[in-house]
Amino acid sequence: MEKKYEAVFCIINAGFADEVMYAARKAGAGGGTIIKGRGTAPLEAERLFKITVEPEKEIVMMLVPEEIRDDVLRELYHSAGLSTAGHGIIFSVPVDRALGLSDQAPKTEKNDTE
Repeated sequence: MEKKYEAVFCIINAGFADEVMYAARKAGAGGGTIIKGRGTAPLEAERLFKITVEPEKEIVMMLVPEEIRDDVLRELYHSAGLSTAGHGIIFSVPVDRALGLSDQAPKTEKNDTE
């Protein structure tokens, strides 16, 4: 049976990616990719939610086994400051197929180089 994965995305203010990765690893995640970004929230959103939106962002993208997804999300929410309004958001999406992972290497009877 093929192992199922979830892609976890954490969009946070610039400078907090290391804190996010520390919390994710604490919950069992192996690693992630950090992407620099820029938010585009309108001023109306800042007034409506009574928050200041920092335009410089970091997006931490992780592929985690489905069975630890909720643990990772919970740990990020509590330990990486995401329970603070305006600090960031996290979400996950199901992954249909993942290749290139050490535990997902295709099993073949012959070596591909033969």
